[in-house]
Amino acid sequence: MAGTNRVYAAQMAGLAVFGPDGESIGKVRDVVAGLRPDRRPPRVLGLVMEMATRRRIFVPMLRVTRIEAGAVMLATGTLNMRQFHQRPNEVLVLGQLLDARVTVAASGSPAMLVDAAMEQTRTRDWQLGKLAVRERTGRLGRRGPVQVLAWDQITGLAVAELTDQPQGVHQLLTVFDTMRAVDVASALHELPTKRRYEVAEALDVERLADVVEELPEEDQKNLVEHLGEDRATELLEAMDPDDAADLLAELSERDKERLLELMAPEESAPVKRLLKYSSDTAGGLMTPEPVIAEPDATIAEALAMVRNAELPVGLASMVFVCRPPSETPTGRYLGCVHIQRLLREPPSNLVGGALDTDLASLPPAAPLTEVTRYFAAYNLVCGPVLDDQEHLIGAVTVDDVLDHLLPENWRRSGLPDSDESAAAVQEAGAGNA
Repeated sequence: MAGTNRVYAAQMAGLAVFGPDGESIGKVRDVVAGLRPDRRPPRVLGLVMEMATRRRIFVPMLRVTRIEAGAVMLATGTLNMRQFHQRPNEVLVLGQLLDARVTVAASGSPAMLVDAAMEQTRTRDWQLGKLAVRERTGRLGRRGPVQVLAWDQITGLAVAELTDQPQGVHQLLTVFDTMRAVDVASALHELPTKRRYEVAEALDVERLADVVEELPEEDQKNLVEHLGEDRATELLEAMDPDDAADLLAELSERDKERLLELMAPEESAPVKRLLKYSSDTAGGLMTPEPVIAEPDATIAEALAMVRNAELPVGLASMVFVCRPPSETPTGRYLGCVHIQRLLREPPSNLVGGALDTDLASLPPAAPLTEVTRYFAAYNLVCGPVLDDQEHLIGAVTVDDVLDHLLPENWRRSGLPDSDESAAAVQEAGAGNA
């Protein structure tokens, strides 16, 4: 399909970015425009592209050869691989403009900006020439039809106004709805603080919990401190206990105790147990909610447990078999059944007959180095943590181990690019230094 000279910004979200040889090198996450002091339409400076390694870089519009349905094509050149950082007088079209409250100059009516059209000029530059807005009419603020107006027919889009005014989040949440939690967290981290808080307040608490678990610790702490006690409590209850414990450990003692007090007892109890352990031990790394079955459960029942779509991949790799009670701390630990064994056994057989009783367990005080050696030695993605009385108190998964082995700011800086990815990007397009 031939390229077009008018594209609506909301349609850019998630578009695949291809190099000159047709290799996929990333996805569009936002559009960067430069606001002008006068009423002229802002120039589109470039795109924020997220690579496979989650690093977000700036791609100048000069390197975009065409925009098609479902794809952005880049010219040959070299891209600047530095992490994208927003500059003064720059605006993120998806992150900051969409849902902005504006005024239609001709009527003085309040409106909401629902989209912005990127148009290519005769000089081959791109600019935000047209805006799609929805007026709010009448005393009750009923929503009117969407109309497309020129940039200079709208007021309320100066940098200071965008920074200070409250802003809706409907369009941005629509964009986020198709993204993984880790990608939403990355996008949220790049947003201005005010905008980040607006999105967090609007997200469903379960979705917010998934996103917050992927944010850098400093962002997590700032977000919880911003949210009211009720919302922060709901968030902590929706998070996995080990992630909630890690977050609470970053707060002041006063705030930590207050939030634990507000949490429902059944939600706070496992978190309190985790807080007793140092974060760099098996007890601090473990989740208290692994997959647990009694020995008289059938293979079919165990498979149904690990088939739960909401269960993390690491926890789904192993079923722990224990005497009642079946919640941590359990009765006596008997052994585990690996998912491969479950798949090979007749569904009517009992899990008690398929136990691996030889796999070593971890004590809660085991340091991170010992936990790392354990996973490397046994080629596992999940391992049991037992107390002195042979009760299962939790399980450590390899993702939590990696999380603590990586540098503290790894979520913020992204992962190093592979040679293959870097080579593909160097041929794809050039960025400004």
